[in-house]
Amino acid sequence: MYAVSDFRRGLKIQLGPIPYSIIEFEHVKPGKGTAFTRTKLRDLRSGKVLDHTFRSGEKIVKPDVFETDMQYLYRDGDEFVFMDANTYEQINVGLDILGTDTGYLLEGMTIKVVMFNGRVIGIELSNFVVLKVTQCDPAVKGDTVTGASKPAVVETGAQFFVPLFINEGDSIKVDTRTAAYVERAKK
Repeated sequence: MYAVSDFRRGLKIQLGPIPYSIIEFEHVKPGKGTAFTRTKLRDLRSGKVLDHTFRSGEKIVKPDVFETDMQYLYRDGDEFVFMDANTYEQINVGLDILGTDTGYLLEGMTIKVVMFNGRVIGIELSNFVVLKVTQCDPAVKGDTVTGASKPAVVETGAQFFVPLFINEGDSIKVDTRTAAYVERAKK
């Protein structure tokens, strides 16, 4: 059990049958009445964000959530195969659970797989991933507008907007939290 005073960003809690992760929290002490804490919670199963208020002194259930490092092996139709490096156990995770995170998965990559009650509910990617550009339009001579961008497709099939100087074959660093280009990766 957690107390409201234990709250911090990233803490995983359970409300009813659903596991949440705390995104933001604010302790409030009004002039009159009891103290409370306002929070923004992310549903670990669906990714939806919820605003919730907890009274001071309230006890919250600690969920049966754990993370394990696994290696991404390959895609098999609408499922993605991951392997535990310690036990060599393989699990299949559906496209419905991974959602848009599939655009960052490269074969052989090690990521954290989040499990709740023995079932995979998602993955946690590193903040930045380096991907190779496989398709983009060449820059047009004279097109030098500051901050201009063009679409580029990377090796995973995802599409990002990149600056005009990026060409096919270049590697780019992408922020997985915002799905945005960060910089050209060093070779």
